This record gives sequence, structure tokens and C-alpha cells, in this order.
Amino acid sequence: MVAGAGQRWGSTLDAVVVYAQGAVCLRLARGVVPSDGRIRVTGLPRSLDPASLRARVRGAAGVRVTEARVEVEAEPAGTGAPDELRREVERLRDVYEAAHARRARQEARVKEVQALRPVTPARKRDDPHRRTPVDAWLELAEFVDGRLTGLHARLVELEEALRVAEHELTVAADRLDRASTDAPSAHVETSVCAVLTLDGAAADAGDAEVEVEVEYGVPGAVWVPTYRLHHRQGDGTGRLVLRASVAQRTGEDWTGVRVALATADLRRRTDLPRLRSIRVGRRQAAPAPSGWREPPAGLADLFSGYDAAGPRPAVEGSAVGGSAVGGSAVGGWSDVAVGSAPPPPPAPSAPQGYGGAPEAFGGGMPAATGLPPGMAAPSGPPPAAPRPSAPRSEDRRRSVGGSFAGAPAPLARMAPAAPAAPGAAAPPPPPAPVAGPPLPSDAELDYAALVLSAPDEQGARRGRLFPDAPYDPVAVEYRRRAETVASLPLPGHAVRPRESAGSFDHRFDATARADIPSDGTWHTVTVGEIPVGLRTEYLCVPSVEQTVYATLVLDNATDQALLAGPVEVTVDDDFLLTAALPTLAPGGVRRVGLGAAEGVRVTRRTNLHESTAGLRNNITVLDHRVHVELSNGLARPVTVEVRERVPVTTEPDVRIEERADWTAPAEDAAGERHAPGTRVWRVELPAGATTALDGGYEIRIPTGKALVGGNRRS
Repeated sequence: MVAGAGQRWGSTLDAVVVYAQGAVCLRLARGVVPSDGRIRVTGLPRSLDPASLRARVRGAAGVRVTEARVEVEAEPAGTGAPDELRREVERLRDVYEAAHARRARQEARVKEVQALRPVTPARKRDDPHRRTPVDAWLELAEFVDGRLTGLHARLVELEEALRVAEHELTVAADRLDRASTDAPSAHVETSVCAVLTLDGAAADAGDAEVEVEVEYGVPGAVWVPTYRLHHRQGDGTGRLVLRASVAQRTGEDWTGVRVALATADLRRRTDLPRLRSIRVGRRQAAPAPSGWREPPAGLADLFSGYDAAGPRPAVEGSAVGGSAVGGSAVGGWSDVAVGSAPPPPPAPSAPQGYGGAPEAFGGGMPAATGLPPGMAAPSGPPPAAPRPSAPRSEDRRRSVGGSFAGAPAPLARMAPAAPAAPGAAAPPPPPAPVAGPPLPSDAELDYAALVLSAPDEQGARRGRLFPDAPYDPVAVEYRRRAETVASLPLPGHAVRPRESAGSFDHRFDATARADIPSDGTWHTVTVGEIPVGLRTEYLCVPSVEQTVYATLVLDNATDQALLAGPVEVTVDDDFLLTAALPTLAPGGVRRVGLGAAEGVRVTRRTNLHESTAGLRNNITVLDHRVHVELSNGLARPVTVEVRERVPVTTEPDVRIEERADWTAPAEDAAGERHAPGTRVWRVELPAGATTALDGGYEIRIPTGKALVGGNRRS
């Protein structure tokens, strides 16, 4: 936690792009740039990814951001709504426990009174029989009866009070669970800010306000598409409203923001590999400077006097310095403070960027061309016999640890290895040194974050610069809680965007601003209206079921795909049903079922006649006749598609002859796939009309191909 200098600018969340998992937020901040050009943009969430920070100046020519990094501050937290809800839950829990204890005591009293029984004294052998005191027995029974009546009445009151207290506690606990995570949950509030350094502000900006836009990525946001379809019968168009169910637990409420929805994978790298050319000949192109310099000669002798003085006496109750010093990239060896803390852990490898190249993030530091002459090396021991004129090929880059895309080697491969523990297996030998200077990682090129190691650190770290990247368990816990929204149960018929989008990525921009609290539950956001072509068709397969089904044929004439998801169908202002809409590509056609149509009826009858033909009656002829009757009881004309199926054969001797006016359906009609032998009748049926369809086919089978037991087919 640091609190450095710099003018503080408040920021407002302006836009959010929700990806398949995670989001990229855009904040705006305005103010007058100070003379030193350093500002602190506040209001960032605790769960942001520091490697995804971007910043730029809008509308101010000559002013640009030269440095951007994330810093965390701590301050006492004020009382907010979550604290009040938490105190209310604690109060109701105490009330519930007190009511539970009162009921337990009352039940104990009831059991105690119920256990009252008359006990007769023991009779000795020589004593005569005594008379039973019936009056005393009756008085005891009346006492127990009256006492139990009062105790049971009180027990009923206590059980009702316990039930009310339990209900109030459950409601308050549910409100606390659903409360926004935007407010802190502890007495100390940790806030995140972006520390920016602006260049050219004094010359160009003056006293004018400058608007800065800060972009960062956060986990803990998911979305699924939903639709609402409005259709009027007899009309060839309809209104398809695209909506989205969005859930987020990023730690900040999205209030009045522009929302965009994307199907892309936020963690997938999109940078292209850089293919370097290799010249054939003696003259080679000069290699690009790597930003690395050899340490100065005699660096080990610099601490000889410090080592000769012996160990420093420990001071109880105080700590001098820190684990490292804040030597900057241009300060050389000045401002060196001695520390006694153990060396910092090695910096973890930088995470992949949010949809862009790694150099586009990482705090906004531009790629440097070199270090000042007095700067120590940010990595391990210097290589032996460097050859500046040697070409840096792809093989050398891979051997140092870089990727094919040109990513630099991670710090763990460049730092010196720690000594193995006694008794442990010997580590594998290090790779052979590569000629030429090593390639530092992105963290080692971030000069403002380099820290000079103290003299107490032994080995190759003392007196050299290393990235200061401490482990932040609080931020890790915030991100872990945020990512729990990925396990939310999906609404009915909902499909994840990555599953329905396939190999293509789409983006949908909402037409209006929306409010989405950070409570980890689904919220519906209206994205916009999509014009689609609609027509109502009726479909039946009478050979399977003599029922006519109504369907809507959707035609996507836009240049955007419609992802799979639930669609609420409204016909003539009456809600009909919720169906599953499949993925509809631009220009595609899909059929959505609306259920059985009671106003259109179908009847099917078949007739089979078996005979023989041929010169010697050696061919069996199976004559199938199909008769279908359709009746339209609706007040409007309808289009009915009747489907039949003709048998297919692979035997050249078996012939099938059709006698009907049906047609074979196209394979891409309404995006459907039909079985071989499918035949279709399309009938325009007026209101109240009845029609009949006759068809059939003959199967000619040679005698040698006849089946045992007969050739009759259903």
C-alpha cells in the first residue's frame, strides 16, 4: 500500500464492454494538469488486472501519457449500507438465538410438568393395605392439566415469535448476500488509483482542462443473449428485441454506463507473430538495442568495506529501511538506503493482455532503447564475451526464453538459481550461454518499478536492479470472489456466447445506458431492436402424427449474427411461449416452433395393392397410394407444408416409381437437413377451405429379391 505524491483526479465510469467472461471498463477524469505532470486517477476497483491498464488523453494536442501504473491506498472506511445490513443481520441473529433459547426453556418446563406422577410409599411386609387417596390423585391431575394448558399456550407464542425472528433473519441475510460488493466489507477501505505522468502539459495545456481516459480489465462479468419477438398474424415483418442477461461482481456498480456485449475471449492473445528477415551475406542488419547494459567493473569490491564491518546489530522494535531501495532508472547509485529485510520474491510472469499485444499494456511504458551508462543490469550476471555485431536470430531468442511472437524472456529464467537444499536431488544443469546480450522481460524494462537490492542480499542480487512486484493476497482474493459469477446457473434455453458464436466474434452495442449493480445476480439489459423477416408456416408429418404445427420462419437480413438463446414469442399482443432460438448467421433462415395449431386439421389414409408383372410374372409390384385431407378452420389463409417419405434403395434391380406432384425439399431450406426420400407438398389453403392431396409410389422387386414372409410395408 503506497500513497505517493500527485494531484488527485476523481473519475466516473463511462463505458463497459462485457466479454464472454470478464469486462473492459473505461473511466473518464478531467482536471488541470500540474506543473510536474503527475496525476492520480481514483475510483478504480480492487479486482482490476494491473497488466491491463491503459491511459490516453482525449482532445488535447501535444499532451500524451508517458507512464501509467497502478497503486493501492488504504484509509479508514465510513459507515455504509453494507455495514448497516451487517449490523442488522447480527442484531436479528441475536434476537433469533434469544427466541430459540426461550422456546427451549419452555419446552423443558413442559417436559418437567408432564413428568409429575403420584408416588405411593413403599409398603412393608407386615403393614396392612392402605386406602388410595383418590382426591389427592385427582387434585394432582387437575394441577398438571391446568399447568400444561398455560405452558402450551405460552409455547405456541414462543414458537410464533421464533418463526418471525427466523423469517426476518433469513430476509436480512439474503439482502446482505445480494448487496453490492462496491462498498468495502472491512473497517479499512483499500482504494486503487492509476498514477499517470503526462508529457507536454506545461507547454500546450496551460490552465485548460484536460480529459484523460483510463481503460482497464476486470474479471467477474458474464452475459448470455435473450430475445423478445413481437409478431402480428398476416404481417410479413416482426420486431425482434435483443436483450442480455448480465451478471457482474467486479467490485464496482455500473451506474449509467454505455454497455457493449462481445463474444470474444478476453484472455486470448491477438498479437501477430513478427517474422524477422535473415540476410544472406557478410553484412547483417544491426540488432535493435535490448535495453540492457553490463554492470560496472568492480561491482563486487563496492561492498568490501560493508562486509569487513561485520553484521549490523539488531535494533529491537524498529526496522531500518526496507527490503529494497527506491532507486529510479535515472538516479544511478544515488538515494541508496540500507535494509535488513530478506530479498523480495521473484516477480511473477506478466499475465496475458486483455485482447491486445503485451506491449500495449504493462503500465503504458514505451519500449526503451537503452539504459544510462551508470545503470546496473536488471538481470543476472553478465554474459561472457558479448558480441554486439552478432545477429540476434529467432533461435537465440528461443534459447533465451522468448516466444515466437517476440515476447521477452521471463525474469525467472534470467535470475540466478538458488542453491539446492542438502540431500535434495541436483537440479538440471543450466542451458549453455548464448552469445549476445540477454533479452530482458517487460517487468525489467519498466524502469520506474525497478528497485536496487540492498547490501544485505548476498549473491548476484546485491547492488543490482530488480522489479519490485510483491504478492498481493487481497487482490487475489478479490479476483477469486469476482470469478464466482462464472458458475451461476443459466436461465432457461440460454447458451454461453462462446458456444453459440463458434469461430467468429461479434459485438453488440446497447442503444441506451444501463445500471448493473455488483451483486452477482442476473440483470436484463435491452440492447436494441433487430429487423427480421417473418412469415408463418404450418408444418405436418401425417405419417408420424396427424397434427399440424405452427412455425415462424425467421430471415436474418442484417449483417450481424443472432446468437442462440431463449426467445419470448408474442403473437397479436398475446404472450404465446418461450422457445429456443438457434444461432442465425447473417442471411440465414431458421424455423421456430410455436406448438400445435388446433384450427388446421389433417387426415391421412393409405392403400397398398400387391400384384405381379413381367413376362413370367417374376416381378412383384407394390402399389402404395396416399390420400391426405387438409381442413383450414382459421379466419385467414394459411400455408401448409405436408411432408411424406418415399423409400430409397441401393439395389439396381429394385425400382421405385413415384406418382405424385410432390417435390424434394432443398437441403438449405430454413436451415434444415432432411432425410433421404423426403417429399414435400406446399398448399395455399384459404380460410375455411378443404383440400385433398393424392400421391403414391410403386416398388418393383424381382422375385429373387423378395423378403421371406411377405413384402408388405406399413
